[in-house]
Amino acid sequence: MELNWREIDRWIFGEAWTGSQIGDHVEVLCEQIGPRWASSEGERQAVEYLREQFAQAGLADAALEEFALDTWAYNRAEATVEDMEIDLLPYNRCPPCDLEARIVNAGYGTEHEIDRVRGQLKGSIAVMYLALEPFATPSPPNVRLEALCDAGAVALVAIDPKDGRRVEYHNGGDWREPETAELPIPAVTTSREHGALLQKWASEGQRLKLVVESRFYQAPAHNVVASIPGARWPGKRLMLGGHHDTVYGAPGGNDNASGTIAVLETARVLAGLKSALGVEPGMSLCFATYSAEEQIFQGSSEYVRQHCGEKPRLAINLDELSTGSIKGVVLAFGHLRDLVQAQFDAMGDGLKCHVMSQLDATSDHFPFLREGIDAAHLWRWRFSGRHADSNYHHEPADTADKLNVRELKEYVGQLARLLLRLSHVAPEEWPENPMTKEAVEERLAAERGTVVRVF
Repeated sequence: MELNWREIDRWIFGEAWTGSQIGDHVEVLCEQIGPRWASSEGERQAVEYLREQFAQAGLADAALEEFALDTWAYNRAEATVEDMEIDLLPYNRCPPCDLEARIVNAGYGTEHEIDRVRGQLKGSIAVMYLALEPFATPSPPNVRLEALCDAGAVALVAIDPKDGRRVEYHNGGDWREPETAELPIPAVTTSREHGALLQKWASEGQRLKLVVESRFYQAPAHNVVASIPGARWPGKRLMLGGHHDTVYGAPGGNDNASGTIAVLETARVLAGLKSALGVEPGMSLCFATYSAEEQIFQGSSEYVRQHCGEKPRLAINLDELSTGSIKGVVLAFGHLRDLVQAQFDAMGDGLKCHVMSQLDATSDHFPFLREGIDAAHLWRWRFSGRHADSNYHHEPADTADKLNVRELKEYVGQLARLLLRLSHVAPEEWPENPMTKEAVEERLAAERGTVVRVF
C-alpha cells in the first residue's frame, strides 16, 4: 500500500499537539509521585503508572520486567568546619565514612596541581574543582579522583560549578566500564560558594569533619516495556526508550520525566494511527522506560540482555529533552547515517543526523553500543542551542516546571514521523551492521581516560 505521508504527517502532528497528555503525565510523575530513585517506593508507583498508560494507549503487551538491582542508599551526609555546616550531597554510591582531616586545596586535581601539594595530601581531605582546567588537556573527574587517591587523600570534596549554592549528585568511575565504576575513596559535592570557603580554610590549615552513613544492598527494580507489531516485517524491530528513574530527592522534570513522557506520547500517537488512518508500522516498534539509569545503566543493560540477542535495527534513547529543541539524532556508528538523513530530508524540517567521534557513556544508549547495536541519542544540548536556564538534572530543583511542554510536543511529533518512516524502509535497504562486541571493546579500551567530545 502506498502511504500518503502528507496525510500521515498532518495527523501525527495534530495528535501530538492537540491530543497531548504531557501535562497529566508530568503532574503524576513529578508532583504526585516525585523522586523515583530505582528500587524506591516512588519508582514502584511510577512503573505501575507507566505500564497502565501504555496499556490505555492500545499497546496490549505492556508489562513490567523485574530484575535484581545492586543499589545504594544513604541516611546522613554532613561536613563541618568547626561549627559551620557545609553544603553537601554525597556522590552516588559513596561508601560510608566518619573522618576528620586537614583540608588540602587540590585546584582542578590535574597532574601539576597535585604535584604542587603532593606532600600534604597523605591522610587529607582534598578539595577539587569539578570543572575542567582552562586550556589544559581535558581530564575526566574520575581520573583526577583516582590520582588524588593514589597521592594519599582519604576523601574528596568536589566543587560544583553551579552558582546560587546549588549542588547536584555526581557519579564516580568511568561509566564506559560500568562494572568497575566505583569510588576509590568517599566523595561528596559542595556548592561553588562553600568550595571557595574550603579553599580559604585550606590555606589556614583548617580541618574538616566528614560523615556519610550509607549502605549497599540488592533490591527489585522494574523496566516497563510495550510494543506495536509490524505489519510487513514483524520480526524486525526499532526501539525507543528513556529512563524513568531519578537521583535521590529530585522530582526529575528534565531528567528524565521529559524523556519518559516522550516515549509514552510517541507510542500513544503511533498506536492511534491504525484506528485513525489504518496505518501501521512496517517493522515492529518496541518501547521501554528503563530503571536505574542513574545507577550505572542497570535497567537498560538488563533490557539488552533480555531482548537484544537479535539486534534491533536502531535503538533511540531519550534523555533530558527539555534542555533544548530537537535538532536531529547522533549515531555512534556511521553506517546508518545516510539512511537516517534521507528520512529527515523527506520530513523537510532541517533535522540532521551526526556521528560522534567517541562512544558516549552518559545515558542508556551505551549498553546497546557495548553489544555492537546501532543506537542513537538526540542532538540537543550536547552540541548547540542549549537553553540558558536548562542546567537542571541531578538536583532537587529539577522540578515539573523545568519540563518544556511546547518543545516536547514537537519532539513527539518528529520522533513518531521518523520511527514510522524508518519502519517502512525494507530490511534489505538497511546497510549491514558491521559492529561486533569485540570491536566495540577495542574502541572503548582506546578511549578510556579521555573526555568525550560533545560538540
